[in-house]
Amino acid sequence: MFSLNAPVPGQVSALASRLHPELVGFDSIRDRHSILVKRLGDGDDVGGFYPLAEQARRSLAGAPAVEARISEIDIFEDPPNGAAPVVYLAVESPGLDRIHRTLVDDLGAIKGLEGPDYTMHVTLARGGNLEAARRLAEREIEPIEWTVSELEFWDASRAEVVRTVSLPA
Repeated sequence: MFSLNAPVPGQVSALASRLHPELVGFDSIRDRHSILVKRLGDGDDVGGFYPLAEQARRSLAGAPAVEARISEIDIFEDPPNGAAPVVYLAVESPGLDRIHRTLVDDLGAIKGLEGPDYTMHVTLARGGNLEAARRLAEREIEPIEWTVSELEFWDASRAEVVRTVSLPA
């Protein structure tokens, strides 16, 4: 599976590190943080990265750099897949939302995971105690704001960035 992700600034990783002691009871804790903008392919696209990346690049033509903001911790109590609950940093970014919608319109949505109900977020941890997740969601955090000036093509099978695209595209 490939995806197009927005990198986050070091302040987001630093926040995740400060929250780590409260996340240790969860089944899995993310150690790499980014914002999923669009999944590319269905997981059976071995060797198909380049056509997918080219389709996405064409869809991004003219897309500007966009502003993003994180100001709260939230949870998905019943995510569409994987272990619940999911503790995440909520991302506010009309620009990334527009990019997501454009990519979904041009490349199609992965059913149940993308489209109008998709919530931009940075996953911190998943699985574990729902009450602990709810307590985390009640915590106040200092807002973090930044400009997203590039997107990264991520190869999940290799766990690495395989290409970047600058914004404006």
